[in-house]
Amino acid sequence: MSSLSAPKLWDKGYEVDPRIQRFEVGDDLTCDQKLAVYDALGSVAHAAGLVKIGLLPVETFHALRKELANIVALAKQGEFQMSLADEDVHTKVENWLTQQLGEPGKMIHTGRSRNDQVVVDLRLFTREAVLPVYDAILDACDALLAMAQQHATTPMPGYTHMQRAMVTSVGVWAGAFLESLLDDLTLLDAAVALSDQSPLGSAASYGVGLPLDRQYVSDLLGFAKVQNNVLYSQHGRGKFELAIVQALAQVMLDFSKLAQDILLFTTSEFGFFDVDVSVTTGSSIMPQKKNLDTMELLRGKVHVIAAMQQQMLTILGGTPLGFNAEYQDTKRPFMEALDLVEASAVVAALNVSKLTPNEERMLAACSPDLFATDVAYDLVQKGVPFRDAYRQVAGMLDDLAEFDAHAVLAMRTHQGTSGDLRLDASAGNIAARRKQVAARQAELAEIEAGLLDGTAAGLPGKAG
Repeated sequence: MSSLSAPKLWDKGYEVDPRIQRFEVGDDLTCDQKLAVYDALGSVAHAAGLVKIGLLPVETFHALRKELANIVALAKQGEFQMSLADEDVHTKVENWLTQQLGEPGKMIHTGRSRNDQVVVDLRLFTREAVLPVYDAILDACDALLAMAQQHATTPMPGYTHMQRAMVTSVGVWAGAFLESLLDDLTLLDAAVALSDQSPLGSAASYGVGLPLDRQYVSDLLGFAKVQNNVLYSQHGRGKFELAIVQALAQVMLDFSKLAQDILLFTTSEFGFFDVDVSVTTGSSIMPQKKNLDTMELLRGKVHVIAAMQQQMLTILGGTPLGFNAEYQDTKRPFMEALDLVEASAVVAALNVSKLTPNEERMLAACSPDLFATDVAYDLVQKGVPFRDAYRQVAGMLDDLAEFDAHAVLAMRTHQGTSGDLRLDASAGNIAARRKQVAARQAELAEIEAGLLDGTAAGLPGKAG
């Protein structure tokens, strides 16, 4: 058998030019390799649905279930490998079942299309693949929380328009990134929830002439709901993944800004933070160099994910409703975006944890002009209208006295300032999210185990 001659699910007895097949498959199999487990899980639930409507004997279902469980085991061991001859993961799974079981393997595709298969595979993949991304981002949040807690009132200059503006604290600086990342996770929650819909039963976009119980199959797979309209189920291909990438782009935007601040504030000219050498690299020519290369790379990764987002958006844009082959080119940027954000969050957390504020350098940078606004407010509290106080202080900038930065920060006690950062709220948010991620991991593991060993509630009874 040639490398391109394995049976195709669409085979109608004619030969296709191998150059067509090579172009059509491209490197999509690399992505499909990650979907083998989920294609098998979706197939178990679909087969159970066929039993429910009388189109598959119970004994046949259990034979299929056991072999699908074997596929999952092989895939997790790296032994269920696809080649160009397989065309896609769906063909590989069905051909495998037919080779191992004979006629039962030919029955598994009843009532479905590769179109709804790939969508359900991606949805099942997504809900599991996002969990380590959440964990990694929460690790970065923890690192920022620790810095904010330890240095809530450690003075540092605050900047506007890239010029020194007012005195602030390291706690305010770190807390700003912390709260922004937590808000980013709220955006990610919404995108992930959008993806938590079962498309099975939509077939090739228009349903089938069989009494499929879509809710039953959705419940077996643990989806929050059925995606109701069959045509919309296919229209959601790539669209839902894009929503997740767009949320992740917000995370990368924060990491890019964090990286830029770290790069700036660790320069010898600023010296606001010292960094442990374990996160630096060197120069091949200059013996003294200790470079924060990872922060430069992290700063640039927001553009990489923006390109992934744009790639997906432009592929989807202008396509008509229904399945379109170019949808497959949204898989790779989606999967790569998940990997990119997870790796970036790990690096961000590590670098933050290796920073030590240099309070002496930051205090030296808190020149008298940074307290000009505070002087104006002293006058306001004595009854001077603010605009008059503003102009009065503007005329005496060269004569401002030295201020105690710690004393000034101690006076900032309203919500969100160095005196009232309310970090307990962020700590509680992180802890709650950690529990949610752990609970979801356990839930998904239970769903998978129940489908594969036949113990899931609602599955057809054991074969006699």
